[in-house]
Amino acid sequence: MLELLQAHHGLSGRDLAQRLGVDERTIRRYAARLAELGIPVTAERGRYGGYQLMPGYKLPPLMLTDDEATAVVLGLLAGRRLGLAADATEAALAKIRRVLPTTLREQVGALEETLDFTLADRAAPTPAGRAVLTLAAAIRDRRRVTLRYRSWKGAQTERELDGHGLVLHSGRWYVTGHDHLSGEIRTFRLDRISSVVPGTASYEIPDNSDPVRQVTASLAQVPYAHIVEVILHVPLAEASRRIPPSVATLTETTDGVLLQTRAESLDGMAAMLAGLGFRFTILSPQELRPAVRRLAERLLEQTTE
Repeated sequence: MLELLQAHHGLSGRDLAQRLGVDERTIRRYAARLAELGIPVTAERGRYGGYQLMPGYKLPPLMLTDDEATAVVLGLLAGRRLGLAADATEAALAKIRRVLPTTLREQVGALEETLDFTLADRAAPTPAGRAVLTLAAAIRDRRRVTLRYRSWKGAQTERELDGHGLVLHSGRWYVTGHDHLSGEIRTFRLDRISSVVPGTASYEIPDNSDPVRQVTASLAQVPYAHIVEVILHVPLAEASRRIPPSVATLTETTDGVLLQTRAESLDGMAAMLAGLGFRFTILSPQELRPAVRRLAERLLEQTTE
């Protein structure tokens, strides 16, 4: 509402209500709240009345040094790649660009054009910023929420969740917690959540809760065409340094390290195993063996003396 009043000389209660998607009673409450914050909003009744900021009133300017402005832009650029709300990030960047001095604006523009990141997938969908903030507040306050969620198959469900934590992994946002529909600790992608409604029920987060471990473990179990089990003939510590929990589950055994994962392509799994540089024994599926042989033959064919 404040941004609208800054951008327009005056707006009626009806206009403000339509633009903000609320009723006129809420607009009156907003105006009272702004007045409490020391921002003088005047209201005039009648056909040509409406709301406006007191003439001559200006918000105090946001003063940033060159280094501070650059830090803000860098944070917004990183946030865009981390999976923050794209529209809000672009709007904030546009506002910052408009008020930068010409020289600094050109320098920041060059930085934006040449800077890239390896920490996220450009195609990763972004969740609604409001969902992120609502979930964060609910988890902090230990308040149960009701989610409208779409599964990877497209099925829509309504779930009650006692959230344990938010995790940003490879450009995607996840929330973990106790799902009352399944009765289990579950992981949900935030970009598949269409609504979050905080409730009144409270809960406690278990002491052994580890949202990061829960997310990476659940991603390792995503359904694929092939269940793969391989013995790596290296110490567990060495295997763990090369293979993240989101890729596979590693278990120490008397024969070596048992790698368990799922794969959509056996040719791709063969290439991954070859790239590790470890000796390995295939347990299952048996179809992985010819995939490894085909890879070896292709490498030999591509090798020139």
